[in-house]
Parts: sequence; structure tokens; C-alpha cells
Amino acid sequence: MSEQATVEGPLPVVDWLKGAGSNDPYLEGHKCGACGAIYLGERDNCSSCGARGQMSPTRLSTKGKLYSFCIVHRSFPGIDVPYISAIVDLEGGGTLKGNLINVEPDPANVEFDMPVDVVFDDALGRKDKDGNSYISYFFQPAA
Repeated sequence: MSEQATVEGPLPVVDWLKGAGSNDPYLEGHKCGACGAIYLGERDNCSSCGARGQMSPTRLSTKGKLYSFCIVHRSFPGIDVPYISAIVDLEGGGTLKGNLINVEPDPANVEFDMPVDVVFDDALGRKDKDGNSYISYFFQPAA
């Protein structure tokens, strides 16, 4: 019979969210040692320059700029709408998708290239089958 691991603290919603149970969660990318390209998720080869075996983990910035957004008015059952789905270019490299929070979902309140911060918080009350909570990342307008 195998023992199940005991979960302490919230679970990360994605593999590249590290330190979920600590006071210092962060996003991890992988950087190419040959060309400097940064990607989410682990990989052995660089899609930009084709280098092999030169990828290494790197901590991503918590600052960025809004590249694109969409105000979602229809979603899956149980998901509150409207919300702002955003794509953000992070300082120092890396691009990721998430939700823009702490701003009214109205196009008049959102601007392309607006500075944003990455924040970490409870994943909207979601829990796994064992009752463990999740932590996620979100974007909010920079202070």
C-alpha cells in the first residue's frame, strides 16, 4: 500500500507557479542560454534559435505591460462574468495569459501597454476533490 503525500498550503493552478505554500510565490520560466528567449513550462530545446540543452529555470518578473485583452461576457457555468482576460508581456521576458482584476470590465478603464503587477491570490474559491484550495496569479493595474 502506498502512502499519499500530505498537502500543506494551497496548490498551484499551473506548473510554472512556484512557492505556492510560502510567503513568496513566483512564476518560473525557462531561459535559453544561447539567445535569451524565455518560455513558460519546461523544455529542452529553444523554439527561437533551435539550441539544444541550453534551457535553465529563471524567476519571472512581477511587472509587465498589457499586450491584449478581452472582456468576457459568456463563460462556463459557475464562472462570474464579465471579467477581463489579458495577455501580458513581463519585464525581462515572458508572455502569459491571466485575468486582469481590480478594474471595472469596461474598455474605457483598460489601455493597451498599461503597466500591470502580477499578484498571487486564492483561485476564486476553487478546491480539488480532497478540499485543498488553489493559488493562482492575476494581473492588476500597477500601483
